[in-house]
Amino acid sequence: MKKIAILICVLMLGKAAISADIQVTNIQDKKPTSVVLTGNLVFDWLDIAQIDRDTAIEKYKSELFGNDTVFKYNKKEFKKEYKDFLKDADYKRHYMLVKNNVKETDDENLCGFYKRNLLISYAVQYKNNLRSVYYYDALGNLRYVDKFSENYPNFPYMSKQYRANGVLVSAIYFMSHDMQYMYNHNAEFQGAWYKDKMYDRHAKQILTRTNW
Repeated sequence: MKKIAILICVLMLGKAAISADIQVTNIQDKKPTSVVLTGNLVFDWLDIAQIDRDTAIEKYKSELFGNDTVFKYNKKEFKKEYKDFLKDADYKRHYMLVKNNVKETDDENLCGFYKRNLLISYAVQYKNNLRSVYYYDALGNLRYVDKFSENYPNFPYMSKQYRANGVLVSAIYFMSHDMQYMYNHNAEFQGAWYKDKMYDRHAKQILTRTNW
């Protein structure tokens, strides 16, 4: 199976987008089934007509990519804004905590990413600023930043992920813990997530994620 790095997953209780390895699996045809989500939401991506899927894609695209969307920040200004997070001063402690499967402390939420059982990166979400998540390599160098909309963590909310140089990576519209719509840096639709499965614009299952 081919592994594809997709910059979307669920941190802690589905409250943040994070980097993760997601595997493409062999897909078998299944009968479309509507699923009722909490809050009277219904996952009907497999059942609705193509025109309705296209309408939904454009709707959430317009929500995510308004006139105020920044696709590329000035590099110096971006680094200045996040100067306190460019290097994780606590990276040794964070690394050991994550390696020992610690997901939460009094001050932060933590999550790790592994390749062949080796911890290669980790994410930190500080509880005094839940609207930002910082992703570091194993040596504590900042790689990505997630920025959440003001209503986070109340659904629905939006997130945008940027590289450490200020370039947009992806944007996600979170309908619920179970369901999200994902777009790339060019505002192109990537797929609709429902739990551990991603579906394309034609309702074909294309990816699965292991840490939903």
